[in-house]
Amino acid sequence: MATLSVEVISKEIVKPSSPTPNDLHHYQLSFNDQMSPPVYNPLSLFYASDGDTKFNVDDISDRLKKSLSEVLTLYYPLAGRIKDNSSIDCNDKGIPFLQARVDCQLSDVVQNPVPGELNKLVPFELDTHTDIAFGVQLNVFECGGIAVGACISHKVADALSYFVFVRCWAAIACGDKDVVSPQFVAATLFPPKNISGGGFVPGVGITKDNIITNRYVFDASKIEALKEKYADQEGIEKQKPPSRVEALSAFIWNRFVAATKDESGPEKLYSVHHAVNLRPRFEPPQPESSFGNLFSVAITVPKLNSTGEEDDHHGLMRQVREQIKKIDADYVKKLQQQGNQFLDFMRDHAAKFIKGEVVTFSFTSLCRFPLYEADFGWGKPTWFGSPALTFKNLVFFVDTPSGDGIEAYVSLKKEDMAKFQSDEEFHTFVSQT
Repeated sequence: MATLSVEVISKEIVKPSSPTPNDLHHYQLSFNDQMSPPVYNPLSLFYASDGDTKFNVDDISDRLKKSLSEVLTLYYPLAGRIKDNSSIDCNDKGIPFLQARVDCQLSDVVQNPVPGELNKLVPFELDTHTDIAFGVQLNVFECGGIAVGACISHKVADALSYFVFVRCWAAIACGDKDVVSPQFVAATLFPPKNISGGGFVPGVGITKDNIITNRYVFDASKIEALKEKYADQEGIEKQKPPSRVEALSAFIWNRFVAATKDESGPEKLYSVHHAVNLRPRFEPPQPESSFGNLFSVAITVPKLNSTGEEDDHHGLMRQVREQIKKIDADYVKKLQQQGNQFLDFMRDHAAKFIKGEVVTFSFTSLCRFPLYEADFGWGKPTWFGSPALTFKNLVFFVDTPSGDGIEAYVSLKKEDMAKFQSDEEFHTFVSQT
């Protein structure tokens, strides 16, 4: 894909269709919200027009804005302004709605996407966080196809909250009056704390300098081959088989270590992070409609053998399972009651990261999320694309449109990406797309 030429041709503010009641004007951020990085999480939903009939862009724009105005009445914090990492003033100031013209065919992007270019299709720079919680950009391609780009503040919502919100917005656009209202319980579940001082900065790891994001597609047959490869290993064969995400995580991490380790340098200490949805781990479980940052991170310090090679990924899978298993109802209760201990741990971990003592590698999976359910009235998305995220050593998984393969967005330092790209074993499992 060539460099995208995107021109914003209009910008307006969309406000909630009904004013937020006075008693709801103060929205408290939770402890988890406070701990979340000050970045925007993006998405781009691509909709191809029918060959015979192009979309009526004016109608689509009006429908998006009208339904957005209605859904903001339910999700009223998104139309407010974030204050000092502590609360949101739900003042109905509204959200930016941009319309842009893209000088290429939609197929040019979908068939050969470059994550860094997709950042032009969303309304904000991801690492330039402001007090605005949400924004939308409607992109119109030469062929008549469109892409709905949006950004939500990670201080306000995690990925599941984001996609439940988009699903609700799409349902309202289609005239559905029976939508599930969000549950604003995050600050009750995780009361806010004073996290200032002590050296902890929620933005540790955020950078776009010297970072490249590449997208790799793994089809179902390649993923099955990896699952089978790992299922045969000692300690795994008596457990449930590896999941798609487990197998891919272990494989990518192993190839990253093999490609980037410095033979002459000191042994590196690695820390592997997996985002874990906490909602089903509460007693009683919280519904999907619980809004906010209701996730935690399973942290694994892999035990490397002397070679740093073949059996490490099997050990990693076992260790990651053990760490994720520990995030249970008891863990959630301790996190609720003893948040300061978690804050101290994160401060210590951040300090080691800054000093370069720990190489952190993070995985986030949106597989099985309702990414392809966002039908605003003109059909479901042709493709879900992610702009390049502003994190070093991050792997982000999403389903392919067919649902049986996985797209992996890998963000690494340029010099590490060059080594990773040249790893022959890695490319034997990547699909040629």
